[in-house]
Amino acid sequence: MTEQTGYGDIRAGVQRLCEQFPGAYWREKDEQRSYPVEFVHALTEAGYLSALIPEEYGGAGLPLGAACAILEEIHRSGCNGGACHAQMYTMGTLLRHGSEGQKARYLPDIASGALRLQAFGVTEPNSGTDTTRIRTRAVRDGDDYIVNGQKIWISRAEHSDLMILLARTSEREEAKKPTEGMSVFLVDMRTAVGNGLTIKPIKTMMNHGATELFFDDLRVPAANRIGEEGEGFRYIIDGMNAERILIAAECIGDARYFVASAAEYATGREVFGSAIGRNQGVQFPIARAHIQTEAAAGMVWRAVDLFEAGEACGAEANMAKLLASEASWAAGDTCIQTHGGFGFAVDYDIERKFRETRLYQVAPISTNLILSHVATHELGMPKSF
Repeated sequence: MTEQTGYGDIRAGVQRLCEQFPGAYWREKDEQRSYPVEFVHALTEAGYLSALIPEEYGGAGLPLGAACAILEEIHRSGCNGGACHAQMYTMGTLLRHGSEGQKARYLPDIASGALRLQAFGVTEPNSGTDTTRIRTRAVRDGDDYIVNGQKIWISRAEHSDLMILLARTSEREEAKKPTEGMSVFLVDMRTAVGNGLTIKPIKTMMNHGATELFFDDLRVPAANRIGEEGEGFRYIIDGMNAERILIAAECIGDARYFVASAAEYATGREVFGSAIGRNQGVQFPIARAHIQTEAAAGMVWRAVDLFEAGEACGAEANMAKLLASEASWAAGDTCIQTHGGFGFAVDYDIERKFRETRLYQVAPISTNLILSHVATHELGMPKSF
């Protein structure tokens, strides 16, 4: 499957849906720092958020490429999938490693929208990307685990019914390998908040619902542990390639939004008696942004093809995310430069999209860590840490 030959109907449907949520809607949400409930509801009702859930559980059972097309078109249309994209990749942990009972209990309600699985609790203040050094601890106590610790930069926690949580069930020093001794839990946020879980919002430069979580003797049923105890790191890593490919697709959507906006403005804006787009000094940066975007899109779909074929795609997923995030940032910068002062005007939406797309050179994995991965795993160079 290639980008050019597939998912035309899905793309057209997403575009029509996004037309119901114009710039004014997103400007209001951004100003109020509020969650786009109506937009997420519309995506859920249309079945787009359950695209990757198998049909037997009420989803569409579509491949990763379809999810990429959905998220790309959301961003290309000027909307923001950050409010709900996590459901697509966090669900994979439950789907691939959950028990039949867990899948039967939760996936149909996630597919219908009765339950929202939008929170992914991994990052901690003192470990950052070094996941093996997380300190949040889950200790078995009869039929429960008691969880204590802290998480940070957990998006959408205030707007999610369920959360995938990674915690240590044995000390790092006790394990044969640093990646062992961590387990994954499905936390019911509806009952956890106020009963051992405290959520503290973090105000950031974009409306992304970032939070800090505090666990104080939170009881989680042992039945909510996903997979085997101590194998959680492997389960989490298993879903990270999909996460990076999906985020890369969003960045391609952002980049195409910026390129189209810049080209349209340059063609219609007249200064000194002619369109500014007649000047090569204006044309060339936009053309370069377009070329950079299309090259990055090629890597995204290469990663998609490998993922769908069940082949190793760690390097391609990382490279796709790096190239796409840099393409969207460069296209956004060019778009602002083309618009001049109007590029900073809130009513033009460009500054909002510019802030939103900047996130993806840091999250879900930073550019430097991708470069480190490629240097050591693809080029055979010595590790620096």
